[in-house]
Amino acid sequence: MPDSADNPAHSGEEIELRAPVLSDGAALWRIAEGTGVLDVNTPYAYLLWTRDFAATSVIALVDGRPAGFISGYLRPSDPQTLFIWQVAVDSEFRGRRLASRMLADVVARSGACRLETTITADNAASIALFTGLARDHDTEITRSDLFTEDLFPTQQETGEHHAAEDLYTVEPLRSS
Repeated sequence: MPDSADNPAHSGEEIELRAPVLSDGAALWRIAEGTGVLDVNTPYAYLLWTRDFAATSVIALVDGRPAGFISGYLRPSDPQTLFIWQVAVDSEFRGRRLASRMLADVVARSGACRLETTITADNAASIALFTGLARDHDTEITRSDLFTEDLFPTQQETGEHHAAEDLYTVEPLRSS
């Protein structure tokens, strides 16, 4: 779905949102790695994601260049719930509303009635993104505890501290 960016400084750019394919797997890994904040999975995991969960994920291309992605899946125990795992936009392409565009695209394609995601308390950008989705769907967003710090391996084991991940739920989602 090509369209032009809202920011006049980027007018004339072509933005394409589509389901990722196998050949996008390495680009998804590079974008995640480049954020410096996401938990980066193995390159193999991103290849599997493009094969098995492409229908509930999205890649954004700006003038044909990979610029961002969202990985998601329908929960096996509740297929009406879309779980969003990772949202990433390459720093070169920020300021174009790519995250909100990608989120709207994957939500519409999923057909889900509810969205769940986990966010650390210090991630204001993600909280704002999903709060905006709730506003756009004229619905509520709720927060609850899910993955407390004690559930993650220790810093001594992994070399890094992992903050608690709060569960955010947006429901009901409007049908497109």
